[in-house]
This record gives sequence, structure tokens and C-alpha cells, in this order.
Amino acid sequence: MAQQPFKLPDFYLPYPARLNPHLEGAREHTRAWAREFGMLEGSGVWELADLEAHDYALLCAYTHPDCGAEALDLVTDWYVWVFFFDDHFLETFKRTPDDRTGAKAYLDRLPAFMPMDLAEGFPEPTNPVEAGLADLWQRTVPHMSLDWRARFRESTEHLLNESMWELSNINKGRVANPVEYIEMRRKVGGAPWSAGLVEYAAKAEVPARVAGSRPLRVLKDTFSDAVHLRNDLFSYEREVSQEGELSNGVLVLERFLDYPTQQAADAVNEMLSSRLHQFENTFFTELPPLFAEHRLTVPEINRVLAYAKGLQDWQAGGHEWHMRSSRYMNEGLVGGSGFAAGPMGLGTSAADLRRFLHPEGLRQFTHTPYSPVVGYRVPAMYQPFPPGRSPHHAAAREASIEWSRALGITEFRPGLPDSGAWTEEQLRGFDLALCSAGLDPDATLDELTLSAEWLTWGTYGDDWISYAFGTPADVAGARAATDRLARFMPPADPAAVPAAESVLEAGLADLWARTAGPLPPHQREAFRDAVVTMLDSWVWEIANRAENRIPDPVDYIEMRRHTFGSELTMLLSRFAAQRTAPDGVFESGTMRAVENAAMDYGWLINDLYSYPKEIQYEGELHNAVLVVRNFLSTDQEHAVAVVADLQTSRMEQFEHLTAHEVPQLFDDFQLTGEQRAEVEAYLQDLRNWMSGIVVWHEGVTRYGPELEYQPATYRARLAEAGAGTEAPAADVPSAPVAAPVPAPGASAGLTLLPGIHGVPIPALRKAAAAALQEVTAASVQGDTAAEFDPDPAEPAFRAPALTGLGTAAARLLAPLAAAGR
Repeated sequence: MAQQPFKLPDFYLPYPARLNPHLEGAREHTRAWAREFGMLEGSGVWELADLEAHDYALLCAYTHPDCGAEALDLVTDWYVWVFFFDDHFLETFKRTPDDRTGAKAYLDRLPAFMPMDLAEGFPEPTNPVEAGLADLWQRTVPHMSLDWRARFRESTEHLLNESMWELSNINKGRVANPVEYIEMRRKVGGAPWSAGLVEYAAKAEVPARVAGSRPLRVLKDTFSDAVHLRNDLFSYEREVSQEGELSNGVLVLERFLDYPTQQAADAVNEMLSSRLHQFENTFFTELPPLFAEHRLTVPEINRVLAYAKGLQDWQAGGHEWHMRSSRYMNEGLVGGSGFAAGPMGLGTSAADLRRFLHPEGLRQFTHTPYSPVVGYRVPAMYQPFPPGRSPHHAAAREASIEWSRALGITEFRPGLPDSGAWTEEQLRGFDLALCSAGLDPDATLDELTLSAEWLTWGTYGDDWISYAFGTPADVAGARAATDRLARFMPPADPAAVPAAESVLEAGLADLWARTAGPLPPHQREAFRDAVVTMLDSWVWEIANRAENRIPDPVDYIEMRRHTFGSELTMLLSRFAAQRTAPDGVFESGTMRAVENAAMDYGWLINDLYSYPKEIQYEGELHNAVLVVRNFLSTDQEHAVAVVADLQTSRMEQFEHLTAHEVPQLFDDFQLTGEQRAEVEAYLQDLRNWMSGIVVWHEGVTRYGPELEYQPATYRARLAEAGAGTEAPAADVPSAPVAAPVPAPGASAGLTLLPGIHGVPIPALRKAAAAALQEVTAASVQGDTAAEFDPDPAEPAFRAPALTGLGTAAARLLAPLAAAGR
């Protein structure tokens, strides 16, 4: 027997696997179902022996241990169908990857078998995949809402359609970069689809108004990534060695990090563990505020918690099944995880302290802020596009500086707590108009000035939120400030804003009226969403600082696109370019991948240039070099090289997509010459966007050796201004006074930060806590539930004891948290 390509690593297994008692009935049922729909003898794909060996009923019995017999039968049939589809598509097209036309026609028929309304009926099936899908859809959707149907159909379509991505990579012999792989694997691998079935099987449909929120999205994404990475470890031998597939995380890291196979497998396992830790962190730190913010009723809260528990059950059961199924590399493993009995529930990880105290998880919390950065050099960067520069650069710079001066960005003003964070000398050195001149070299003077003012406002806001609420970290204060800012972007009437009480509010009110006014309503909504997403991401950074937690690598990459404000400028470029091209082109997976590659290239430039400033002088945790150092447990030099390689790979992916996949997209949508030109114009804007960001970083003082720009400098100036200013009138809020500033590398004990709108930060904390307590009390007493008609069969809400997901962390970290208050 051939030797396995690597030894399976020690897995982080915090959850117990349990077995559904209806297993044998599901096996018998799904055997008959698969034969009835032509998936066995005569299919050319499976024989009965294949189905028996794979034992999908065992998978479902482990991943859905608490559902009834009928639900288990249906869920098992879904999994038989999806695995049959994958093998059927492989047999039909992946071994002859040149037949893209046939593959696309095959996939294009399948959405017709998932109608939102069953009364629409189904086409006549032409193969077992279509026949099985029609049967499953009509058995499932009567139990679920229209919102769930739309979400589940979308995830099913992603799973089906992105098989073309795998097919294209096989055809070109191309291995994805790590970021591309994680994103595409979510669609191809099917775990988001599995999360939808968890809602069905656990009777835990997520309320529609929070289904798209960050906490629920992160729970689903971390679940999905962990499922896929676990599968990659077990399936490497079959997929890579036997089937020639290139879509495997171990292979991706082998190629990208130049690791031997065993080391790559260990790195994939570390990523898997990191995603599980992110799941736990999100559950405990982000769900409670979500419940309060959206005033969820008790039954709704119960469903969200049941959904999270269902995802936990899937993780544990999926691992158990991988160790037992003949489909995977598991020779020599002891059958079972040893958790069939014993403590159970959402995160009883303390039952096995060794499994809970996973070093990677604890390492995230061990960084010392303001650590000296020694021997750092910005690496060479691959930038293939010739940069442009607007002839209006100098005029736009002066106009934007005058605008900033008028707002109070460059001088302290009584009653404006966010004034004066920059000096005019600093602002000139930052030269944000230079960035605009590169991003849009063909802009008019008015357009360029507006762009420079947006960049000024966004950069200043990011700085001031960090100054005011970063040290000590004050999440409630940051949330209060950003929530108020969102009120200055009314979608109906851009001019109908409340009275501004801060520099940032006044600046946003002005920019919003000038930008949103000419936009049609749907573009105005999209642009507003992009700004709000950026504001929310600033609060996410403060929350991590409150925990002294270096972000999980995947979460960091995805959130960094928002903190960098990439969507703002990209959306305006798209709006300018798009006239007749359909929205579906810009919303396609191909164009999303193009935009994400460009965004990542841009913020990676920023992280490489800003590393010394952020780590040594600002006490930051949000920098790709630090994230990679922590995750790989490596030194600064190697981390810089990895980040630079990632930046290069994202640019190369942009080039690959625009050269190979965008032309195919044009054909798929049958675009006219004019429509193709619109998309090409947008792609050129993205090239300008990337080259302009490189030129800006090379030409400004913001990241230079003097490093005058830092929180310590600001607080020293603030203290000096406060000491030399007479007390203002009683009705004008006092300008804040800074505490003494520690030397670089000293403890991050900076205190006495400005409040917002004249309200001291402790008062904001108290108000936020009172609001949360009020909402929670109202939910438990049934005040908010009176609007709903909850299912009388719903169990009564009980505040859970510390026996669930990650409660070992809660018990172990509680003394640390208390000591840090």
C-alpha cells in the first residue's frame, strides 16, 4: 500500500461528536432514493458499493445529531445529491476540461429546478442531478421562509457555478493564491450550503433582519473555512495525487509558501484552528450586542443560538466522519474522537484542557503594543501599470487644504472634540490630492478636489477614532461616534442632515450632499452602505484593541478592505463608467474577484509602508506583517517576504482575471461593443487605482523616518493647547486635556481621551450599558415579543450557564479581563 503523503496533524477538537439514533433508517432510505433517481447502477458514476463505502448517512447522523428521522432522511438525500453532482460533473467535464460550453450549459439548467414558488413547476429532468434536485427542493422549501429559500438557492448556485472556476484552473494548470482559494472554496466547497441545511435540520432559521450582519456572516464563514480546510487535509491524497485537482489548501500553501507537504499540512491545520477560534470569539463578543441592537425577541435569540450550536455539531461530526469514510486519507487513525460520551454543549472545551489551550489561539493575545521595530525596509513591489497624474493635482491640493482648514482639521477649536488632530504642515506632507491625482488622472478639477476631500475626511476620521477611542480601547464610545456619523448620509434627501457637532460630522454632511445628490437612488444606497461599512470596520479595530487581540488572518484580510475605504473610490469609478452594461456583470463572481484582488493589492501597499509607524508609534494590532508574524510564528524578515509575495500574487491574479476570465464574462453576458468598453474603462480605473496608491506612498511624508504623525505627538499638542486656553463659556464643551505621553515602547497606558459631542467617554460607556440592559430586560419580559406570534412549541428562554462554546475561554480569561479593567 502506498505511503500517505503526510501525517495528519493534531486537530483542535473542542466539541464532542454525537450520533443521531436514526442512522440505520437514513441509510436504508437514501439507498432506495439514490437508486430511484438513477445515481447508482448504470449512472456511469457510482455503483451501490461506492454509496455504501462513502456512507453519507453516517456523515449526516454525525453532523445533525438531534434532528428527527424524517429530517435526517431529507438532509442525507441532499448530501448524496451534492456529492453525486460533484462526481458526475468531474466525470463529465473535468477530465475533458476543454468543453467549457457543455459544462456551462449543464450548470445553467440547474437553477430552474429551484423555483421560489413551487407553483411555477419544474422543467423535465434530463439527468439524475436535475431529477434529484427537483425532488429535494419540493420536499424542503415548504418548511422554510422565502428569505431562507433565496439564501439557500444562492449558496446552491454558487456551489454549482463555481465548479467552472475549478474547471478553468485544471485547464490552465493554475494553483490559486491563498486569499483567492479561501474565497472561492467557500462557493465551490459547499459549506455555506451546509449551513443552510443546519437551519432546516435544527429548526433554527436565522431572522432575516440579522442574516446579513457581520456576526452571522462570520459564524458562517468561519464554519465554512474550517469545514473546507479539514476536508483538504483528509482528501489531499485522492484529490491531488489521484484526480489531478488543484483546488486543495495543502497544495496552495505548498506552492505559495514553498513548504514541503508536511509543513504545508501543518500550516493548513493552524489556519483551521484559527478559524475555529474566530468562531468562538464572534459568538461571545459580537452576538450579544447584535441581539440588543436589533431588539431580537427571545424566540429569535433562541434560533440564532441553536444555529450556532448546529454549526458546532457539524464541525465535530464532520471530523468524525472523515476519520471513518473510505473516501478519505485516514489510514491508521483510531476510529472515533473519543468524545461519544461525556460533557456536551456549546463549547465544553475545558473537558479537555489540552485541546482548548491551543497555542495558536492564545498567541493572538500576547503582543506587546509599542514594541520597537528594528531593521525594517519596505520591500520592492511588483507594479506593472504605468502611473498617471492629473494636471489639476496642485490646485486640488490647495482647495482640499483650504476645505480642511475651514472645517477645523488643522487647528483646535473649543467645542469640537475632534478638531486639530493634524497640523497644516502634516496635511501638506500627506498630500492626499496626490493620491487622487493618480487614482483618477482624467478627472476635472472639481472631481479631483471632491476626491481629495473624501480621502482627507476618511483618513482623518480613521486617525481620530483611533486617537480618541483606541487607548484605552472604548468600543462604546467609538460606536456612538460612528452611529452619529451615519445620520449625516440620509438616502432620501442628501441635504436633510442634522446639525453637525464635530469636524467629522460637518465634513461628511458637506461631502454627502455634493456626492450623493447627483446619484440615482440605488447608487446612493450602495455608496452609503460602503461608507457605513467603513465606519463599522473602525469600531471592529477598536474592539480588537480592547482584547489586545491580533486578528485571525482571514478575518483581517476581509475587514482590511473596509478599513482602507476601498469600496468608496471604486464605487464612484464604477458609477462613472457604467451606463448600459447590466448590473449582473459588475456583480458577477469574476468582477468581485477582480475588485478584491485590486483592493488587497492597495491595502497591502499601505501595510508594508506603515508597519514601523503603526507598530512602534501607534500601538496598532492591524497590520498584515504583524498578522503573518503571529500566525506563522516567524520573524519580521520572513513575515515581510510573505506579505510582499501575497501582494504580488494578488496583482498577478488581477492580471489573470482581466486577461482570461473577463473576456469569457463578456461572452457569457453577450455584451455589445459599447458595454465591453464600459467595463474596460472601469478596469482601467482599477489599474490607475493601484498604481496611484503606489506613487502616493512613495511620495508623501506620512510614512517617512521622522514619524511626527503619531498619537503621542497629537496628545502632547492637545495638552499644550489645553494648558494655554481660557475656560470656555458654560454652554460650550471643554476641549479635552491629554495625559502625559509615554515614550515609544512604553506601556500603552494612555488615558484621558476626548469624548464626543461634549459627552465624556465614561458617560457614553454608562449610557451604552444602560441601553443594553434595557433592551435585554424588555426581551426577557416579553415587551418586544408582543409584536410577534412565536411558536408555542418554542422552549422557554433560559440564560445559559457557562457550559457551551468556548466557555472554557470565558472561565480562564475572566480573571485576566477583570485585571485589565
